[in-house]
Amino acid sequence: MFALIDCNNFYASCERAFQPKLRGKPIVVLSNNDGCVIARSNEAKALGVPMGAPAFSFKELFEREHIHVCSSNFVLYGDMSHRVMSLLKEYSPSIEIYSIDEAFLKFDGFEDHFDLNAYGKDMRYKVVKGTGIPISIGFADTKALAKVANKIAKKFTDRTGGVYVIDTEEKRIKALNWTKVEDVWGIGRQHAKRLVSLNIKTALQFTEMPDEWVLKTMSVVGLRLKRELQGIPCLSMETVKAKQNIATTRSFDSNYTDFDLIRERVTTFASSCAEKLRRQHSFCNSLMVFVHTNSHRKDMEQYSKNIVVKLPFPTNSSIELAKFAVTGLTKIFRKGYAYKKAGVIVMDFTPDNVVQTSLFSNANPAHRPLMQMMDSINRSIGTTKVKLASQDVKRDWKMRQEKLSPRYTTRLDEVIKVKAI
Repeated sequence: MFALIDCNNFYASCERAFQPKLRGKPIVVLSNNDGCVIARSNEAKALGVPMGAPAFSFKELFEREHIHVCSSNFVLYGDMSHRVMSLLKEYSPSIEIYSIDEAFLKFDGFEDHFDLNAYGKDMRYKVVKGTGIPISIGFADTKALAKVANKIAKKFTDRTGGVYVIDTEEKRIKALNWTKVEDVWGIGRQHAKRLVSLNIKTALQFTEMPDEWVLKTMSVVGLRLKRELQGIPCLSMETVKAKQNIATTRSFDSNYTDFDLIRERVTTFASSCAEKLRRQHSFCNSLMVFVHTNSHRKDMEQYSKNIVVKLPFPTNSSIELAKFAVTGLTKIFRKGYAYKKAGVIVMDFTPDNVVQTSLFSNANPAHRPLMQMMDSINRSIGTTKVKLASQDVKRDWKMRQEKLSPRYTTRLDEVIKVKAI
């Protein structure tokens, strides 16, 4: 038996946990630099705020409907997620953290000894009591069905108490008949359109499609999904794996036209990627650099370009990756454009303890102890205190965050203050 635990309106719930006055009020959370909406409370959804809405376009609606606007506080959200997951680990030794606000738990043999509905409600009570974050829990024989059960638990909280168990064939059929095919976990937008065009509108109808059609049209992934919805387990719990690509991207605080300003940003992004590579003990063998202008400024000339740089040797040195990233930037940069965003993505990883040397070109061996010392110093006195000379030593990544809430759980100088009267 699997359980999917999902934090309800997670970003908004994190804000409400420390600002009770926001409970029941519409909330939106903005992306980096307060660009666009990345999370909405149910109240904000009801007022017609779409996901991805540009903040400047909806400013009038926010003010008219008294929608509370929050800058993204990822430090707070990450810490609250860790607290929720730590509590969930107490209920099962087998956990797969699926995203910042979702996790699968596996309960082998529990259904024979526990009332899963009561067990789930105890889990929900402990998380809400311990963190202030409301959660929904769906139990089922497969991960895909657990997703469906979770949607039911969340949609009908008044009746389910936030917990729903699909443990009979009757419940499975009823749940799948209620679920729209476009809402099924794993069915993308294009497949959903194709299915609807064939008058396949529910998850139950999808499970009745011929295996041959599903395999031909949706590949083996779609066939596994069909089996999962039929109650046949095909997806096992996944263990944490090293990332296969790492990206560092940022929107600029203003439009940049000067190459040197963008070069400094790209150098910083490459250095950040290198530090993350070292943290997971990996080298990369290629990287991508991209730049683009502000697509929202229709009055300005638009330009977007990326380039993949194949490295002559595997490395995780900030010095070497910054050099290769700037080389790529030089090839794609064009004068006369106002750039709003850039990024570096490192790819094609190999373990840092297995190196295939080349006859003509290899990583500088002196960089490894140097990078280790730099990481050690930065961990002890603060992130990015030690930088490359090509970085702006006076500049940190300061995003426009005009509506940023305090980091209540990770900074002593920002904890809640209580005044005794």
